[in-house]
Amino acid sequence: MFFKNFLSRIVALVLVVVIGLMGCSGTSVSGLTGDYSQDTMEVITNVRTSFELPDDSPDKKELIDLIREQVSDYASRYRRNTKIAGLSSFTTMQTALNALAGYYSSYGVRPLPEELQKRLEVQFKRVELSLSRGI
Repeated sequence: MFFKNFLSRIVALVLVVVIGLMGCSGTSVSGLTGDYSQDTMEVITNVRTSFELPDDSPDKKELIDLIREQVSDYASRYRRNTKIAGLSSFTTMQTALNALAGYYSSYGVRPLPEELQKRLEVQFKRVELSLSRGI
């Protein structure tokens, strides 16, 4: 009886440790790390790459799915952080990502209109400038 009790407690402890360590890992399915500047540039790079891929490219749908996941993860990760949410780089990035997410939810993987691409590119340049200034 003592051995069975002891064994069940050891198994429970091991499970708690494993689940705790897995939950504490810094990376997510979307590839975001938790470093605001690095994650912001990662999302921008992926969106720009999707602009450059031909519409009939087999990788485009996978990239758009990754971008959707990153947009969701990015927003949920940084929106709650008041230190980051107050930065102009974040608010500009959030505006751009909201426009992108709205388009993807309405039109799926259809090509982005040129006007939207230009608008996103202007906003991404503002974000990059703000990040370089630390704001």
